Amino acid sequence: MTKYISNFIVLLVFTTSISVQAQTESRNLDGQLAIEGYDPVAYFTKNKAMKGKKSLKADSNGAIYYFSSEEHKNLFKENPEKYTPEYGGWCAYAMGDSGEKVSIDPETFKILDGKLYLFYHTFFSNTLNIWNEDERHLKQEADKNWKKLIR
Repeated sequence: MTKYISNFIVLLVFTTSISVQAQTESRNLDGQLAIEGYDPVAYFTKNKAMKGKKSLKADSNGAIYYFSSEEHKNLFKENPEKYTPEYGGWCAYAMGDSGEKVSIDPETFKILDGKLYLFYHTFFSNTLNIWNEDERHLKQEADKNWKKLIR
């Protein structure tokens, strides 16, 4: 019962924040700074979120990525598709749940089948936890919803 109450509170906070976030300027992959300046390669090589440096940047599909090292920048340039986050860098849970573009916390992530998934996380809500409870279904829905958005 406590689990259901916790999930209800998380979803209530999450859905309330969606309308506010949808109106804010994109900080993900819509032609601006990707992942709020975090190094996309570090998620794979260090298994952690690391801030990149402005001096080490590269463009890919209209998004600007920062890197924590020259080595990471070079790895990205060799294979950007490998390191680019799924769903345009938007919250994977929101994409699966409602098909909406919701901002993320770059430090809340998951590597699944060699792909980077990012999630919304505040003091009251961590959508990665909800994603993990129903990952298979949410991922299927997120894949479908993302395809509709990028047509």
